[in-house]
Amino acid sequence: MSAIGLHQSLSQQQALSPQMRQSLEILQANTLELGQLLRQVTALNPTLEIEGDADELEYDTTVEEEYDSEVLDDLQDDWRDDWITQKGGSMSDDDIARQEHQYASIVAPITLQQHLVEQLNMSELSDHMYKVVSYLIGNINDRGFLDSNIEDLAQLGEFSWDDLQQALILIQGYDPAGVGARDLRECLLLQLNFMGLGHSIEGRIVEGHLDDLARRRYQEIARAMGVSPDAVSIAAENISFLTPDPGATFDATSNPHVSADVEFLADEEGRFYANLTDQGLPKIRISNHYKDLLSRVKNDAATQKFLKENLHESRQILHAVSQRQETLLRISSEIIKRQAGFMQKGMRYLQPMTMMDVADTLEVHAATISRAVAGKYVRTPHGLIEMRRFFTSGYTTKEGDQVSNTGVKEAIQQLVAKENPAKPLSDSGIEKALKADGIKVARRTVAKYREQLGILPSHLRKRR
Repeated sequence: MSAIGLHQSLSQQQALSPQMRQSLEILQANTLELGQLLRQVTALNPTLEIEGDADELEYDTTVEEEYDSEVLDDLQDDWRDDWITQKGGSMSDDDIARQEHQYASIVAPITLQQHLVEQLNMSELSDHMYKVVSYLIGNINDRGFLDSNIEDLAQLGEFSWDDLQQALILIQGYDPAGVGARDLRECLLLQLNFMGLGHSIEGRIVEGHLDDLARRRYQEIARAMGVSPDAVSIAAENISFLTPDPGATFDATSNPHVSADVEFLADEEGRFYANLTDQGLPKIRISNHYKDLLSRVKNDAATQKFLKENLHESRQILHAVSQRQETLLRISSEIIKRQAGFMQKGMRYLQPMTMMDVADTLEVHAATISRAVAGKYVRTPHGLIEMRRFFTSGYTTKEGDQVSNTGVKEAIQQLVAKENPAKPLSDSGIEKALKADGIKVARRTVAKYREQLGILPSHLRKRR
């Protein structure tokens, strides 16, 4: 029998401060959520105040020169001193890099992509494979499915097929079970494998008889597999507990009320530009009353400490909001720059663009892009669109032009909408129609996109 006792161990790990977490929360918040957050912090922090009821946000951080040069510098020095005390030394370049990485990698609540990146950051991979896995995570949609075929991504030339396949295997081992699947069958099999049931009756049904299972043809399945109908019925019930949407619990757009955070407008010459709506955001600023009060209570250490802490927090909040606005505006401007075809003609003409592409251009972490666009919506000439939809890989047409996955899905929707209801297009028919239009995609890709669009197979769409 082992002895029971106390054991002491020493380990080192980084923890986010409340200020850091608040900065990340501000970055991820959409405009409505940010408005609520700013009203909450002004209610709790007496040094922050709301000016009037205007809808635009004001970054009023102007202070007297003496205050700016002495008190605020002291606050920043105090913060650095706290860091040095905790770490036992000065902030090295590695410390700063890790701090910036924390800002760009952790927030709560998190999206599915951020959850996957967190697991990636805990993996011991080479720099090259880290980039490959990050790239592939950027191609996983909010349902948890891989939006593009490995073959299609390899043709883009950024990474080899072998590297992408290895990265996909790694992602498919991440939580939640089923993530990284390319279709429903693979999603269910991944979940069964995780449960140790990959070679069970359930696994065999999913592998070879999923269509019959959907039509509840238990007798046919039983005959084909050489098992009893009761065994098939029990297996079918077990399969029903699996999830077809492994990413559903990470929905970043749970707010049922949607409004535009950004709008794409055209100037007099027809050139598009991005504008932050700031809808519902209060004007906030540091209260002059409390700035003046700080200089009058030099002999009251407790009051001075209270004011310094709150003023420091106020500046952190104003800075975080300013960073959030600047980041969102830079991303929006980059979208306009890269998506000229969409601006003129609509979703069909979206160009392939990944979060990694934009992150490299803006020189930020890819997770920062993911968090900044999460739950944000853009008012465009073609309607209100979730910002995340602009990020997708794609295909090259026979003319050498590129079209995004979203554009392919849009083309499939248009083909189905125009088809003869008495003779609906099969997946092969859609493949041929797309090929005639210059878009070459595999039939299995057509089937996957059709499922993602919620379009039934041709035999179930047929009308007499």
